[in-house]
Amino acid sequence: MYERVLLAYDGSREGRTALREGALAARRFGAQVYLLCVVAESPGVRIGEAAHAGAVAKSQDTYGGLFDEAMERLKALGFRPEGKVVTGDPAAEIAGYAHDVKADLVVVGHRKKGLLERWWAGETGAYLADHLTCSLLVARRAVSDEEFYGELDATAAG
Repeated sequence: MYERVLLAYDGSREGRTALREGALAARRFGAQVYLLCVVAESPGVRIGEAAHAGAVAKSQDTYGGLFDEAMERLKALGFRPEGKVVTGDPAAEIAGYAHDVKADLVVVGHRKKGLLERWWAGETGAYLADHLTCSLLVARRAVSDEEFYGELDATAAG
């Protein structure tokens, strides 16, 4: 059913939830895993860069570390992941990379936002729903270590 699963990861609690749920789905279907970390380039980030030169580079370094850590975790689980770190609008970058790798499933986390934050940052979920040509899983269920590794063992044995 799913041959190529794209995991969008930002190191947040919600991102870790997406990483776990996505890894479980990929394992269940024997899918190739792609990992994408997006350094958000928003008006706020551009203001920060103007006020403090190097803010974007620092963000890229941080996301690069998160990406490397997630890639190592996926490899330790037996995947041969591919992926990259990019800078831009998260929704557009996720949709573009999903298209490039011909993803069957995109897995993202969900973070509740207040009205002002939603207005400032835009509607990522709505954009993805409108622009993806594949299935979208919005991971919201925290998976405990016990449940995660139990499920991995069950799919490996089965």
